Amino acid sequence: MTEKELQNIISQGESNFVEFKLSFNTQVIKTLVAFANTKGGKIIIGVTDTQKITGIIINTETIQNIINEIKTKTNPSIFPDADIIRIGKKTILVLSVKEFPIKPVAVRGKYYKRIKNSNHELSLQEISDLHLRTYNKSWDCYATNNYTINDISEDKIRRFINKVNNFNDNNNIDDNPIQVLKKYELFKNDKITNACHLLFSKNDIFTAAIEVGRFSDPISIKDGTTIQSDLFQQVEEVIAFIKKHINKEYIITGNPEREERWQYPISAIREIVINMIVHRDYTHYGASSVKIFNEQIEFYNPGKLPDSISIEQIFSGNYISEIRNIRIAGIFKEVKLIEKYGSGFSRIIKPFKTYNLKAPVFENFQSGFKITIFANKTGVGEKVGEKVGEKVGEKITENQHKILDLMQNNPYISAPLLSEKVGISKRKIETNIKRLKELKYLKRIGPAKGGHWEILNIAKPMI
Repeated sequence: MTEKELQNIISQGESNFVEFKLSFNTQVIKTLVAFANTKGGKIIIGVTDTQKITGIIINTETIQNIINEIKTKTNPSIFPDADIIRIGKKTILVLSVKEFPIKPVAVRGKYYKRIKNSNHELSLQEISDLHLRTYNKSWDCYATNNYTINDISEDKIRRFINKVNNFNDNNNIDDNPIQVLKKYELFKNDKITNACHLLFSKNDIFTAAIEVGRFSDPISIKDGTTIQSDLFQQVEEVIAFIKKHINKEYIITGNPEREERWQYPISAIREIVINMIVHRDYTHYGASSVKIFNEQIEFYNPGKLPDSISIEQIFSGNYISEIRNIRIAGIFKEVKLIEKYGSGFSRIIKPFKTYNLKAPVFENFQSGFKITIFANKTGVGEKVGEKVGEKVGEKITENQHKILDLMQNNPYISAPLLSEKVGISKRKIETNIKRLKELKYLKRIGPAKGGHWEILNIAKPMI
């Protein structure tokens, strides 16, 4: 690394991959471990957290002593690259570590991960998940001692075989149920896997329940049931319950048959339900739930969104999918319930735009992930916004209109991204947002980090 390259890194501040330290200490080792357990990174020693270059004193044994201390205090041992770089008269030490192939790495028995510009201790569940992902496995890949092949329905396996063969006319799979289970690594060494039990069980699956209910208000339930069938059947039963409790209208198109239009886009609901089932944390004691209210539906699932994926990335589509249950996802893909890994969120968001409905709200909630969808149309807001604007004589500018439009499409959009999209400075974006709040067109829900925008009214731009 050159002096110029280092100065450029320092000028950008601390991040997911960079941390500054005045001197070498135990915190440096903790950060190296966090980097090794995440995506790698650099620690620049001799720089304050305010980016002031102070330098450090290094003698002939300093580097070797640092490397040895890192080696002895980490398990598995990590060996960072060490570069000595001079900036003016100051000496800087840069310790770099790549993502470690065998995770998680510990320092004195504790495990850490990197989130933005800070280190966080891993929970027991996160330690387990990280270890499984190291070997490209997940909980559903492992054999279960609680059930045997006798608990599996041969009829359900045959229905799966028929579906796969219908989609693959030129490459049919074996019609022997046991051989098919072995082919998809659902049965090995005379034991069935957790995925096999969830997909093809003869009996109800109490550890994978989905609670569904129709509520007149947050505490008053009008209808409800607990779904404990196999995962394929769960998809159909949840959607059937939702259809039972939402409205449907018929549109006269001029064709011989009327067009059906549900209160919500059913294709998006199906995608939400499939994502719930495929990405659920089945090791968690809690149940999934679907709550249907008059004007919204809430879907909750044990298992949070991975730290590597933000809500903003979901709306932009700029992320790489991380599959929590590898075998279940693979089987769902075989029968075309999943079209392409990583496309689920866009297949949820787009139908709501087509329906002219508010964008869904995605959020990490307690120990899981929640999606809320809304029945009210954005068109209503547009009419109200126009009336309000005309009444008080306050119409928004073209840039303010662009900001609202971008927020409507992505409620989690950041100020820097708004600046890039609108073509004005971040400071002007913040000024416009403040004005939109004053005019009651815009409301912030939640904190600066992790919250989202709610559009109250949309007015015509100033002419």
